[in-house]
Amino acid sequence: MEAESRQQGFDLCQARGVACTLSAQLLVNSQGYEMRAVVQRVNQASVTVAGEIVGAIDNGLLVFLGAGIGDQAADLDYIIRKIIHLRIFSDDAGKMNLSVLDTEGGILAISQFTLYGDSRKGRRPSFTGALEPTAARDYYQRFITGLRASGVSRVEAGIFAADMQVSCQNDGPITMLLDSKRLF
Repeated sequence: MEAESRQQGFDLCQARGVACTLSAQLLVNSQGYEMRAVVQRVNQASVTVAGEIVGAIDNGLLVFLGAGIGDQAADLDYIIRKIIHLRIFSDDAGKMNLSVLDTEGGILAISQFTLYGDSRKGRRPSFTGALEPTAARDYYQRFITGLRASGVSRVEAGIFAADMQVSCQNDGPITMLLDSKRLF
C-alpha cells in the first residue's frame, strides 16, 4: 500500500513537471488535495467574456470550482451533492433551511484554478496543487452536467480558461467554503 502511494506521488509529480524526489512524492501524497468550491448565495450573478455575457442567473448560487491533483469522481460527486442540498436559503420563518433545489434557484458555475493558490511562501502564489488543464476542463464539464442532471432549474457557466469578469449581488452576504475532503 505504501509503495503504491509512493508510485502515485511519483506519477503525479511527473505529470506536473515537478522534480520527483522522495520528499516531493511525500508532499504530494500528504497534501490530501481536494476539490474546492466557493459558494455564494446571490440575488443575481453574471459572467462576461470579451464584452459578452456568456452566463447569468437571478436568485441562486454563484459557484467557483477548483480541481486539484488526485481528485476523483467521488470528490466531484460529493461537491455536487453538497452544493445542491446546502440549506442556505431562508424559509418562511427566516431560517436558513432551504436548498437551491427547494427554491428552484439557478447556479452560475465558474472554473477557478486560483482556489489552489498557495501564498504561504514568498509573494507569488504557487499553483502546483491545481489539476492540469485538460483534466480540470473535464471535471468542470462533468460538474456542469452533474448539476443539470440533479434537477437544478437553471445552470449557467463561464468559459473554461477564459479571462472572465464575474459580477454578483451577494445575498446576505452568505459565502461558504467547501472541499471534498471535509477539511473546512
